[in-house]
Amino acid sequence: MRIVFRWIFRVVAALIVALFALGAWKYDELKRLMAVNRLFLPDRIVSNFSHMDQAFLSAPLPSVDEVPSSFPTGKKAEMPAGFEAFTRDRNVTSIVVLKDGKLVFEDYFQGTTDKDLRISWSLAKSYISALTGVMLEEGSIGSLDDRVIDYAPTLRDGAYHGATIRNVLNMATGVTFDEDYLDKNSDINRMGRVLALGGEMDSFAAGLTENFTDPGVDWKYVSIDTHVLGMVIRGATGKSIIQLMGEKIIGPLAVEQAPYYLTDGTGVAFVLGGLNSTTRDYARFGQMYLQGGAWNGRQIVPRDWVIASTTASAPTDPDQYGYGYQWWMPRDARAREYMGRGIYGQYLYINEEQSVVIALTAADLKFREAAVQRQNIVLFREIADSLQGGSDEER
Repeated sequence: MRIVFRWIFRVVAALIVALFALGAWKYDELKRLMAVNRLFLPDRIVSNFSHMDQAFLSAPLPSVDEVPSSFPTGKKAEMPAGFEAFTRDRNVTSIVVLKDGKLVFEDYFQGTTDKDLRISWSLAKSYISALTGVMLEEGSIGSLDDRVIDYAPTLRDGAYHGATIRNVLNMATGVTFDEDYLDKNSDINRMGRVLALGGEMDSFAAGLTENFTDPGVDWKYVSIDTHVLGMVIRGATGKSIIQLMGEKIIGPLAVEQAPYYLTDGTGVAFVLGGLNSTTRDYARFGQMYLQGGAWNGRQIVPRDWVIASTTASAPTDPDQYGYGYQWWMPRDARAREYMGRGIYGQYLYINEEQSVVIALTAADLKFREAAVQRQNIVLFREIADSLQGGSDEER
């Protein structure tokens, strides 16, 4: 009998050791998954959005030789009536306003500072659009009408087999993808768990097999399209997005503080929503676009691409926002008015005619509501209109 008990004890002990070893091995993954589950809690969301590297794998963009530059300052702007209520209602965390390339207003809320690297969410899509334009200009990408599988062959047997690069840029791939953030089993939330657990985003994209229509027919916002765009660029160049973004966009912009990307378990950048940067540097990217892709006398993004990518070209319905190459246009867009935007109220508003750039970050739990989205655009326009009273010397 003692032999049986001894044998049982050894088995139980071995199981305990095995479970302990498994727990230690999976500790980081479980820790990240728990952090993701708490990411959007009202009492944590503001802090989480400034510390995303504590919840996900991440990698800094490579350092460059460019000397960081700061904005010249203009006369401080007065914000429109109701601005204070807006910042409270929309749970705003920061805002930077540029007029004629000068910093005219800046403020931070809820304990955030100008040093915080705030999560971009889908505002990052506009950055990958810029990089696509550079790759096209340099010849790494032959044509926007090339098939994505010519550059990313692992997608050949899936839903992207017939899509072109232009389709992906326009989010008109016809790929079936559920982007309901409230459904834990939606594709977008399954993708989030892949990211949190250190899985492979490329494999996730290749595993999508269903289409709801042919490419180029209908517009549907599909975030994974942007990851596929990143796969195309990596396939075309043999380089990582982190390296290319640092060399081609972030470095030449001489940002004040080096940003970082969230990554999957293989180190691939989460290009569809994982850029983390200061609000000033988001505004810097917007000012570069307002200036036709130029910064400090250097053409960073081809001017023709700036115009094409920020012009509505996707097959959206008349009652929808306009969409270009990973950039948005309001339904009643003014001349050369466009936006990058991300969930929970991240915005980069650009009005070229009025020479105004507004970068805004938030943790707005009501960001999906149509009335809230309209309210955001109304405020941006009120700010832009209020700045049209002449130069600093004239005011």
